[in-house]
Amino acid sequence: MSALQRHAVVAGAGIGGLTAAVALHRRGWRVTVCERAPGPTAAGAGIVLAPNALRAFDTIGFDITRTVGRAVPAAMGLRRAGGRWLSRADTGALAARYGGPPLAVHRSALADALAGALPEGSVRYGVTVGRVDDPDGSPVVRTSAGDLAGADLVLAADGINSPLRRQYFPDHPGLRYSGETAWRTVLPATAGRAETATAETWGRGERFGVVPLADGRIYLYATAVVPEGHRPADVRTELLRRYGTWHDPIPALLERVDPAAVLQHDLYDLAAPLPRFHHGRLAWLGDAAHAMTPNLGQGGCQAIEDAVVLAHLLDGAGAVDVPAALTAYSAARCARTDAIRVRARRAGRIAALTHPLAVAARDLAVRATPARATHRAMDALFDGFALPDAMRTVPAGAGTRW
Repeated sequence: MSALQRHAVVAGAGIGGLTAAVALHRRGWRVTVCERAPGPTAAGAGIVLAPNALRAFDTIGFDITRTVGRAVPAAMGLRRAGGRWLSRADTGALAARYGGPPLAVHRSALADALAGALPEGSVRYGVTVGRVDDPDGSPVVRTSAGDLAGADLVLAADGINSPLRRQYFPDHPGLRYSGETAWRTVLPATAGRAETATAETWGRGERFGVVPLADGRIYLYATAVVPEGHRPADVRTELLRRYGTWHDPIPALLERVDPAAVLQHDLYDLAAPLPRFHHGRLAWLGDAAHAMTPNLGQGGCQAIEDAVVLAHLLDGAGAVDVPAALTAYSAARCARTDAIRVRARRAGRIAALTHPLAVAARDLAVRATPARATHRAMDALFDGFALPDAMRTVPAGAGTRW
């Protein structure tokens, strides 16, 4: 190992943190990923990788089909609770327009593939990053396993409740409850998979999604407008009560749900944008930087974009240039991620409408929306990823709000 090899410490082994680690490793960095979980886990649910995320993976040479296995095209259609289609996505048209359709994979399979692309021992499980002290440009990472000093770069990929975000932005308002909770689970594979297709169904303040995965399993998710902290005593009964009379195959799928395998999380996003995504040699990415609701399916995709753009800007930067590269990273990512965060919030409000007249008007508007308008909306998401040509500075006034 070269004595001049740069070292990055990554707090968090989620999709964003692992993507950043892989991107940096492939550019010659030594990476240490600290993950508080005791080890890799099969727990979790599905993730739909939109064309922008797939394009970002391509730029670092991470091949989804080779590393994760065959992925399932996941063009999303919208239905009403009675089964009537509001809109249907054309997989072929998406592939022609964006180079490929969205692909659905299991989160744990993606995380395992990313971790497997790193040198053995790079990911340290059971190690929590509590804080990062950086008084003189030489960050010291305080972990449950001891201090890590001398890193050229520290990446805060420590999730929606990021302790490092709270440490460096103590006056930021933090998270905002969206008004909805979400249940997620993955059903085991069965022989009768042909009955399922990727779709999201909208009711009155409730939604249900079905996403087939590559190995025959089926990712299910559901949302409902409920008070913050609502936790039903019997999850399966709650799901059947809410969605058990909806169109096929939802009732049959719910009958197969194992309550012990259902994850429930209230949905939050950042109440306000961060003024910047960096401080000295420390950078934030993913939910730690721009937590957003899942209404556009872009949370994980934007974390992947963050990681790839960050590694690109750091490529070739000497040790003294890391802070400048991180300044350019803030400039490249703040506006795009915040625009998507706001758009996801607005989309959630529309999908979560409860008044019958408002719901009827919403559904009619969806059905009447011309294809060209839908394409423009998708273009902003799927065609919006690009590697910066050069380092830029943060906009005037950035970094002064908190």
